[in-house]
Amino acid sequence: MSKEFLGEFEELVLTMVAALQEDAYGAAIAEEIETRLKRDVNLSAVHVTLYRLEDKGYIKSSLGGATNERGGRRKRIFTITSAGMSMLKAMKDARLDLWKLVPQLKMITG
Repeated sequence: MSKEFLGEFEELVLTMVAALQEDAYGAAIAEEIETRLKRDVNLSAVHVTLYRLEDKGYIKSSLGGATNERGGRRKRIFTITSAGMSMLKAMKDARLDLWKLVPQLKMITG
């Protein structure tokens, strides 16, 4: 059985779902990535990624309440599952292990 891996954008979106908690919906996730990482994000790409993560069992979704600013439409709110948190932890641990391999650079003054 092969181990499941996430792509870089999937990891970003999953991390934002975990960070935003009850405010984790497509537009908010895209805005946070754009604001914090200074990276242009396509909202459609965020939605496709959210549904892919849901299919993998890393997040689940439910419909929030309808709002006037959305013309009465309800937001789909995403929450991270325990499998999603385990994946994020495994990815963080793997990255930290790799960073430990990088020798510290000595600052040259002069």
